[in-house]
Amino acid sequence: MASVTFEHVSKRYGEVTAVEDLDLEIVDGELMVLLGPSGCGKTTALRMIAGLEEISDGKLRIGDEVVNDVDPARRDISMVFQSYALYPHMTVARNIESPLLVRRYHVDGPGSPARKLTRAERRERVAEAARVLDLEPYLARKPAALSGGQRQRVALARAFVGRPKVFLMDEPLSNLDAKLRAQTRIELVDLHRRVATTIVYVTHDQVEAMTMASRIAVMADGRLQQVGTPQEVYDRPDNLFVAQFIGTPPMNCLSGTFSADAGGGVLVGTSRFPVPPGLQTPLVEGQALVVGVRPEHLPLATDGTIEAVVRAVEWLGHECLITVQVSGQTATVRQAGMSTSPVGSTITLAVDPAAVTLFDPASTRRLS
Repeated sequence: MASVTFEHVSKRYGEVTAVEDLDLEIVDGELMVLLGPSGCGKTTALRMIAGLEEISDGKLRIGDEVVNDVDPARRDISMVFQSYALYPHMTVARNIESPLLVRRYHVDGPGSPARKLTRAERRERVAEAARVLDLEPYLARKPAALSGGQRQRVALARAFVGRPKVFLMDEPLSNLDAKLRAQTRIELVDLHRRVATTIVYVTHDQVEAMTMASRIAVMADGRLQQVGTPQEVYDRPDNLFVAQFIGTPPMNCLSGTFSADAGGGVLVGTSRFPVPPGLQTPLVEGQALVVGVRPEHLPLATDGTIEAVVRAVEWLGHECLITVQVSGQTATVRQAGMSTSPVGSTITLAVDPAAVTLFDPASTRRLS
């Protein structure tokens, strides 16, 4: 196991900057998810760890070693690709064993000469990987005889068998259907818990990030936006991008102005949103603000201070998503059970001040 540290790392392709000034420490043994939309730089960051992309500026460390100029084969990492990349002519057992046939390992302890594993040692490691990933019944089969989920587990076992310092995973679940993705997410989290190794996982799927990560690094336009636990990035987004990228549906972000009348609040048209308690940033009369509230924090209330017109109702069985207009701006309300508010009706909503987040519309940063 090892930590991975980006120290002001940048990657440029000519005049195009794919990753800019990335400063990020991935702690030994954690499952770090690099999350962001397509083209945000997350896969480029992963490929720099693997040594598949050269670093333009900065330093990259694996453990205590700077690996900018270290050959990929000497970095002691394993990578799981989106496409599985299995050998179709080999059995599952041979696919899992394949990394052990070409690499040398310090199997006799740190500082011992590196050597290839014996046949018995290879069989032992293959058996262990197959047991961990529930592949024992399929060892004699070839990939064509496996389901997509089983092939993905073979790719994971092949990465696991070498016991690398760091696992790199590039959207490994994107080819699976929804049911298999959910099942494999659970398997990956369980695998991480049991082997306690460092995993760097790239995805654009926030559900994967929220359910699997020890911490999430949110990226956009090649820059790191926020690092934190899933709950931290959900509850306290650092900026408007994170607020509107994390969450399904995302956080409601409505433009308004501060008013000191009646105890103070943010006016969105005629509706008043409270100011969150403990706000350290001073507000001035008429100051432009963006008020952020999660859909589940906008309950219907007869004495609410927010007036909204219902535009659409989506019933999902266990809950309803109600699309409303608040002074011409669109917001979403999450409500348990079926809504009784017909389209076109006017409803009033309440909000707990502690559930409100304020952003500066110019910088897009959260106000502390």
